[in-house]
Parts: sequence; structure tokens; C-alpha cells
Amino acid sequence: MGKNRRKKIFEDLEIVDAGAKGKSIAFAPDGKVVFVNNAVPGDVCTIQTTKKRKSYYEGSAISFSKYSEKRVDPKCEYFGTCGGCKWQFMDYSHQLYYKQKEVENNLIRIGKIELPEIAPILGSKKQYFYRNKMEFSFSNSKWLTLDQIKSDEIIENRNALGFHIPGMWDKILDIDACFLQRDPSNDIRNYVKHKAEELNLTFFNNRHKEGFLRTLMLRSSSTGDLMVLLQFFYEDQTNRELLLDAVSAKFPKITSLQYVINSKGNDTIYDQDVICYQGNDYIFEEMEGLRFKINAKSFYQTNSEQAFELYKITREFAGLTGNETVFDLYTGTGTIAQFVSKKAKKVIGIESVPEAIEAAKENAQFNNIENTEFYVGDMKKAFNDDFVNQHGIPDVIITDPPRDGMHKDVIKQLLKISADKIVYVSCNSATQARDLELLDVDYIVSKSQAVDMFPQTFHVENVVLLEKRSI
Repeated sequence: MGKNRRKKIFEDLEIVDAGAKGKSIAFAPDGKVVFVNNAVPGDVCTIQTTKKRKSYYEGSAISFSKYSEKRVDPKCEYFGTCGGCKWQFMDYSHQLYYKQKEVENNLIRIGKIELPEIAPILGSKKQYFYRNKMEFSFSNSKWLTLDQIKSDEIIENRNALGFHIPGMWDKILDIDACFLQRDPSNDIRNYVKHKAEELNLTFFNNRHKEGFLRTLMLRSSSTGDLMVLLQFFYEDQTNRELLLDAVSAKFPKITSLQYVINSKGNDTIYDQDVICYQGNDYIFEEMEGLRFKINAKSFYQTNSEQAFELYKITREFAGLTGNETVFDLYTGTGTIAQFVSKKAKKVIGIESVPEAIEAAKENAQFNNIENTEFYVGDMKKAFNDDFVNQHGIPDVIITDPPRDGMHKDVIKQLLKISADKIVYVSCNSATQARDLELLDVDYIVSKSQAVDMFPQTFHVENVVLLEKRSI
């Protein structure tokens, strides 16, 4: 009862802006901000609060008296239930506007730095079917819609193959059609589910940790390669082979068919043996004549076409002439390092994941690139004076850290090295802005360019060029 009493109803509030993490913003009668999870700027709606904090509320729109002109009809029937594509009900041009605004606000508000004229955000040519990697989960306890719950229908088959419901770790939304990955993604997923049920294979129960089928991963590439990986909870050779053989026969275009036997509590595969059942244990991705081997555990930007645009901007900001030594921090599988290498004298990549560095070395060798070197190490420890003494002071540093941004020790080392240029690629402009404030003592931001990698979502990348201040 206490919780219910704290809930408030605010009638006819206008949504005035879009905020962080896809939430929209209104103002309550008492002046506090209301973060709304299901409305578009320009909507006028009645909001029921779900949380109350000292300076703000969180809530959901429960009715609308006016719909925004920025709205569009969602393409996906699962919109609002599935946790992805949260901005699908907003016209793409407005998505870009609010993404750009968020980046600028973060750089100014958090970074407190002087900015140049910021270039317009680079939108994605494809707003749908742009992802090259999708992961789906099996469950014998699928999420029921409100209509299904209210109906008298007895639903005996609770098998699902789809996405986790946000906040419901053990519930899976069964998906028939997803608009994120191009064909034959939907056909493969639907066939796998159909065939599994035909073979009477058990779907995983995350709560009780039982069931044969755990996850399905699909990777496609710009070269036309296709990887399918099935994850099983335990070994059952007969049924495993029946399913894998059926998938292979149905989809002969699969170039890499693999599986994992994973009996641990979580379904991450990075500490598991991936077994190639048919074809190669990798697929190829291609970018500007470079070919990259991608295995089941490899990281590669999930929007291949837009990644190409992101890397071109990164290289352009670096302004390489062929005489520079470049450090590529958080290099991953060395994609950026190799992409810029033909315009540099030498590129040194550092990454904490050993498997990624092995892939980077292999790809460099495969592409006949001889001016790159890759090293394994925890960035805050490996990027030290000894490392710099060994490889020399770089002319340009490219850094592409995870969402948390750079460790303070890494920033201290950047300031100590004092390279002429730093190109900072970020998937989180808030932590990027925090880091830029620390670098502001010696560097000015001379260029900034946002890039939309994930249409229909609130995520956005940003590339910044830092140049040393004049003495």
C-alpha cells in the first residue's frame, strides 16, 4: 500500500525533450523533471509515476490527449515489449536531432570545455536490417502478452526463441520477425525453432537450469559469409547432429556452422570451447580492400557499413601523411589500426584481451600489413613509460575505450606523453566528456563528429580530435 500511495498521476503534461537512455522529459506541476519511458517529444499525455526521487520522477504515459508530429508507426509488432529499438516510434530525422543534441549537451555540461563548430551527425543509410550479429535465447517459459493472459486460451506450448524481456531475466519474448538483421536471419531462427520442436528437443529453463537448447547466434558479413552457432546445455550427440544436419541441409549458404556445449550457469561463450561442425570456424568481413577473419568470439562493429564511415572519419581526423607513429589504444582485433596503417609509418595497438590480439596479428598478416604491432596488456598498466620508451613518442594517438571511458592513469599517461594529436572514438559521450575535461589542461577539441551506428535506438558514437594547446 505504501508504494501505491507514492505513485502520482499527472494529467496533460507535454513532453518537451528527449533525455539520456531513450527516456523523454516532461515537467511536473511542482517543477520536478519527469523521465518518461514511452513518449515522444511533442506528445501531451497523462503520466503515472513509478519512482520518486528528490529532484525527479520516473513514469510512463498511460493515455495521450495529443500525439507528437515527430511520431511514426513502429515497424515491429513487438515494439514496447521487446527491449530493443526503443526509438522506433520516432521519425529518423528526429532521432538524429536528439542524438546530436545529447552529444553536444554532454560535451558542454559534463566536459565544460570550449567546442568548435560541431559537424552534423552522420546518419545511417540503413535504418533497418543493419546488424551483422544477432543472439537469440531459447526458453520453455515464454513471455505471455496481456491479451494472451486475459484470454481464455490455454497455451500449452510455452517454447520461445527470441529476446529477453527487460528486467525479466528468465522470460523470453518469442520472435517471428525481427527487422535488425537481413535475410536469411528470420528464416534460420524460425526454422531452428520449428525443427527443434519437431525433434521434441527441450528448450532451456533459466530458473531451473535445465533443457537442451540455450542460444542461437547468427553472424553475417559484407562478403556474403554466414555463421550459425548453436549453444547446448549438455551433450546429446544424436539430437545435436540431427538438428545441425537439418539446419545445414535447409540453408546450404551457411559457411560456418558451429556449436558449444555449455553447462555453466551463464550462457557466455568466451570461456568455452567452440566446435566447428561444418565449414570454416570463421567468416570474412571486408572493408576498403582489407579482409578480417571473424570467429565466434571476435568483436566486430555490428553495423558494418556505418563502421566504415566511422573509421574514415577517425582516419581523416588523424590527418596522417605516412610519416607518423600511431598508438591505437583499446585496439580490439586491430580493425582501426589496420585501416589507418597504409597512411602511417607505424601503428602500435594495445588491448587487454589476448584472443583479440591474436586475431589482430593474424588479420594483419593475412592482409600483408607489415607496419603494425600488437600487444596484450591491461591498459592502465601496460601503457606506461617502459612501453613508450620501447616504441617511441607517438605523433598521433587513437583511443576507442569501452563505455566506461579511460582510466585516470591512462589519461595521466596521455598528458605525460603529450602527442600532437589524440583522436578519441567513443560509444558513450558522457564518459568521453568526463575524460575530455581532464585532457583540457593541455588539449583543445578542434573537431567533433557524431555517427549514428544504431538507428531506432538512443545509442550514438562520437569522434573528437584533440590537438595540443599553443604555448
